[in-house]
Amino acid sequence: MSPALIAVLPFLGALLPGLLVRSGRGVAAVACGVVTLTALVGLGLHAPAVIAGEVVASRLDWMPQIGLAADFRLDGLGLLFGLLILGIGLLVILYARFYLDAKDPAGRFFTFLMLFQGAMLGIVLSDNLLLLLVFWELTSLSSFLLIGYWRHLPEARQGARMALAVTGLGGLALIAGVLMLGHAAGADDLTGLLRARDAVQASPLYLPALVLILIGAFTKSAQFPFHFWLPRAMAAPTPVSAYLHSATMVKAGIFLLARLWPVLSGTPEWFWIVTTTGLVTMCLGAVVALFQDDLKGLLAYSTVSHLGLITMLLGFGTQGAVVAAMFHIVAHATFKASLFMAAGIVDHAAHTRSIRRLSGLGALMPLTFVISAVAALSMAGIPPLGGFISKELMLEQAAATAWLGGPRLLGWVAVAATMFSVAYSLRFVFHVFTGRVASGYPAPARDPGVGLWLAPAVLAMLTALVGAAPDRVASWLVGAAASGVTGTALHPHFSVWHGITPALVMSGIAVAGGVAALLAWPLLDRVRAALPDLDAKRWHDAMVLTATRWSWRVADGLTDGSMARALGAMVAAIVAAGIAAWGSGTAPAFDRPMLPVTGAAAAGWAMLVAATGAMVFFHRSRVLALVLVGIVGLMVSAAFVHLSAPDLALTQISVEVVTVIVLLLALNFLPKVTPVESGAARRALHGVVAVVAGGAFGALAYAIMRTGAAFPTIAGYMVENSYRLGGGDNVVNVILVDFRGYDTFGEITVLGIAGLAIFALARTLVEGPTGDRLRAMFGDRPRVGDRHPMPLVVVTRLLLPLVLVVATYIFLRGHNAPGGGFVAGLLVSIALVMQYMASGFAWAERRQRVPYHGLIGLGVLAAGITGIGAWFAGRPFLTSAYGYFKLPGLEEFELATAMGFDLGVFLCVVGAVMLMLDSLSRIARRAGETVNAGPMDILSGDPDRDPSGPA
Repeated sequence: MSPALIAVLPFLGALLPGLLVRSGRGVAAVACGVVTLTALVGLGLHAPAVIAGEVVASRLDWMPQIGLAADFRLDGLGLLFGLLILGIGLLVILYARFYLDAKDPAGRFFTFLMLFQGAMLGIVLSDNLLLLLVFWELTSLSSFLLIGYWRHLPEARQGARMALAVTGLGGLALIAGVLMLGHAAGADDLTGLLRARDAVQASPLYLPALVLILIGAFTKSAQFPFHFWLPRAMAAPTPVSAYLHSATMVKAGIFLLARLWPVLSGTPEWFWIVTTTGLVTMCLGAVVALFQDDLKGLLAYSTVSHLGLITMLLGFGTQGAVVAAMFHIVAHATFKASLFMAAGIVDHAAHTRSIRRLSGLGALMPLTFVISAVAALSMAGIPPLGGFISKELMLEQAAATAWLGGPRLLGWVAVAATMFSVAYSLRFVFHVFTGRVASGYPAPARDPGVGLWLAPAVLAMLTALVGAAPDRVASWLVGAAASGVTGTALHPHFSVWHGITPALVMSGIAVAGGVAALLAWPLLDRVRAALPDLDAKRWHDAMVLTATRWSWRVADGLTDGSMARALGAMVAAIVAAGIAAWGSGTAPAFDRPMLPVTGAAAAGWAMLVAATGAMVFFHRSRVLALVLVGIVGLMVSAAFVHLSAPDLALTQISVEVVTVIVLLLALNFLPKVTPVESGAARRALHGVVAVVAGGAFGALAYAIMRTGAAFPTIAGYMVENSYRLGGGDNVVNVILVDFRGYDTFGEITVLGIAGLAIFALARTLVEGPTGDRLRAMFGDRPRVGDRHPMPLVVVTRLLLPLVLVVATYIFLRGHNAPGGGFVAGLLVSIALVMQYMASGFAWAERRQRVPYHGLIGLGVLAAGITGIGAWFAGRPFLTSAYGYFKLPGLEEFELATAMGFDLGVFLCVVGAVMLMLDSLSRIARRAGETVNAGPMDILSGDPDRDPSGPA
């Protein structure tokens, strides 16, 4: 299984919960678990080769002409993070199945979780900087959805917004830094970048790129001063917290530091920034965690501290520190996920997470007590658990690193932070599970069923195994990951006992200090309460409030809300820039002759100018302005015919028909005359700006069309290769579905989004107070008596099958003759719109069998699948293939894969247009418009089919 397929599997799995949740949340969870397990097995199949030092790579060409490709690589570092993401993800899915309440929408949760898993897996397997950035932003978006999953809770919504704001801003900094780094290295793939250490560090872009990349990594991994968002993310459901704090999201910044370590480390700038930031975060998180009252709050700040520990180790820039960092990533992931799950079990059982209200739970929940004790003692670094070994490795590296001129200062600061780590870990165990059983629990506490305790038990057992036999259980994985970071084959050996070493002495001091801090916790808590609260969240809120106020001041100073003023300023600025460019440059010679001007062309041009001018003068009469717009469109269509562009002419005239009909229906809800909103002087100014801008753009177009040598076109290439590469004689269609297919794919997506946006806006108009005002405005307006006359009904019935046949013909011939999916979609839309207009909305909607939303989605899906299909042939996205076929009784004919893309265009056009029409019909009904149940305004004699009454 290729790394690319492994990365894609979770995204495919995200489609399953929504489809299967009707069969039960268990089925949805099993589906997600199977997909995760499949990806985990695929990753495991590559483990022997990766551990042996190989790098497994796969490549999907995206846009090779400009160097864009979906490159994936799997080395030791990717293997470590991939196993954590998928392994812990599998346990989280199991835990979430039994944790979520029956009222919680499980399908939505598992969909978000799989998207989150896929985004994180994409980061660790990407071999392309730009692709990594895409997955990086996807983690921010998917974590936003997960943190805000309980959207009825204000703290969940606030935590989600805060996480998105902080990590999103960091992502912007990362984008700039990665672009600088790629420019300095001369490569946009990680494989090439990791070999360009000397070129990068010698570049003047090194320092700004380093700072920007570190901002991105620090915001994602909650390093000081960006640490405040992570504790607020605990408002998410406990399965999300367990996953986010152990194997995903916050580990993304750590992964980035490790991935770019060979290129960026080893300089004083790297050492001082990364080491100091990690050390401060480690100390701050440990101190604050000790005084947290909420179980998840304690664990969240402990995560901040441990992330600081790993960051500090990576800042040292030595191979030994990298090994220690990789080991602690494994240890932290196992004990932290287990602890969060245990906290969720306590919350489920006692209905509270307040440590002050919890006591003696060990007697009531012995199994949860054992799981929590093992994981918490590992977090405290007590032997023989995995956290002890990683703590020893950290203290050993810290003691050997000089910082601020002191050879031992860094080590003793780390000891102080470790002391607080021991204290809060022991507090988690002793203040919650030991002592007298607290009275007044909201619910009787007892151990849960196997569905809830199995996942944390497995993780607690893993952390115990890592500590008991580290050389057998973890050395192979840690060694492979450290080798992937440093680029040097490393084979570390671990054991619980190394003799009496300075690190062991420091560890003993930290444990003793932690026990003493726990015993003195009441006194320390009173001291902490007397000190000012340095909550970084308040700083964040104050900064957001200040930025908001200043933005409003700037916005109010620049604009008064007038669209005309804003557009006028923008157009004037563009014209001024154009004039400056023309004045400072040299105009090329007009070496291309003009086409001959015939009498028909001159007459058409005169009518076009006259209609355009009339539209400007009579634009206040909205119906007349719409008629003039239609005339302008028809004249443009005639111009396309004159210039031998039948495809454009067909498209233009179809668009005009649809536009005029839909706008006429929309004008039904607007005043007939546009009110005067500006004086004569302002209108004159606007006229001057418009004339100058129009003349400037006309002059620019004239210059470009007359200068052939200065502006060579690509028309020759398109004509020569249309059939050879795209298999079509219709150059325009081949351009749309092949040469420029990516543009078209974006355009139909935007068209579909526009239709959905109009539908959403229409719903707001017909619901609530807005709908009441709409009905009050139009409810008493006189109605036309013959809205559905028989001749119009009969004609549209006869024309419908004929138009459908013509549309099918135009669709099928589009690859080799004028036509295609866009024009065919417009023709079908016109035919359906006429059915609505002839027989009424109710009559037409009762015969509707396919939802228009589905048509849009199906169209985008068809176009996307057609493009992805090229990958299986080893070709770039949206590359077409074609062939000739012979069926009995038929002549030889051609089939091209571009037809699938054209089908997507067709479906999107029909869906978007009809969804807009459906939106207008909803508004009309809310406004009091009566609609007939029958096809025409005549009485049938059957009371059940009387079309005269409202439907």
